[in-house]
Amino acid sequence: MNAVLSVRDLNVGFSASAHAVRGVSFDVYPGETLCIVGESGSGKSMTSLAVMGLLPPAARLSASSILLEGKELVGLSPNELNQLRGSRMAMIFQEPMTSLNPSMRIGEQMIEGLRHHGKASHEQAWKRAVELLAWTGIGDTQARMSMYPHQLSGGLRQRVMIAMSLMCSPSLLIADEPTTALDVTTQLKILGLLSNVQKKFGTAILLITHDLGVVAKVADRVAVMYGGKIVEAGPAQDVLKAPRHPYTRALLDCLPQAHQGELLKVIPGSIPVFKETSLGCGFASRCVHAGTRCDDDALLEAKFAAGARCVRPISYAPTQAARTGGIHA
Repeated sequence: MNAVLSVRDLNVGFSASAHAVRGVSFDVYPGETLCIVGESGSGKSMTSLAVMGLLPPAARLSASSILLEGKELVGLSPNELNQLRGSRMAMIFQEPMTSLNPSMRIGEQMIEGLRHHGKASHEQAWKRAVELLAWTGIGDTQARMSMYPHQLSGGLRQRVMIAMSLMCSPSLLIADEPTTALDVTTQLKILGLLSNVQKKFGTAILLITHDLGVVAKVADRVAVMYGGKIVEAGPAQDVLKAPRHPYTRALLDCLPQAHQGELLKVIPGSIPVFKETSLGCGFASRCVHAGTRCDDDALLEAKFAAGARCVRPISYAPTQAARTGGIHA
């Protein structure tokens, strides 16, 4: 099966020495969800923005290849990328209130992309928008189409964003922290909706999150990022139940379900500012297992071929959360 999205050696820098993403490679296949997980500042969102061609002006992208349905995105002009955005790939952002135009009614925003790509008349686009809003669980769709974003709740706005992203039937859907600003009940509904999108449309989903609980609910495969690099990757069940990188284990240990009434654990320190010349494992300064060989880049790369970028990869016992049912992969 050919990948919908295939990324090889992606780098995003802001100067000659400061890089937010370093040598990232991954594939996303039809009908699957790949979750990229990590703390804030790990490079997750920059990776997704690089794929979409939406990096800030100061950022500089380089990559061996970024293939979308076999089409090379590296080197495309802004106009060529614009023809693909919304059409073949679409993005759901963390906060829909800042993504939706506050001065436009929902209906006009819904049909704008489909009309822009010349795929439907105004009447056809309006009909599809109404159908998609209804499919996402929004009632009284005709009335909603006439509303402005501020008249909808956060959960409804996120449903609008999901419906809008599906207007042109894209093959790739990128969701950047789509549930962070929502309450727990609404989060579950949105995650269920994304799962239904995958099942109904066969869409490939790249989901960006810091929440391993979200990963456990929706991911087929997971890539754990730290310091701009993927440090562990594999099937979600394998990574969550038996993590091999100390950082992955540390993230799992921070889950509330892992402690059964005990104080929550935290990872000491913070993600450092990474430079192009930095060597070895970026997590070493925060890792209780760090040793003398953690700065051996060649060895780290060799270990990553087996699933975890660590000179001492360990098959940890299942976390307490996994043993007690707090993690279901």
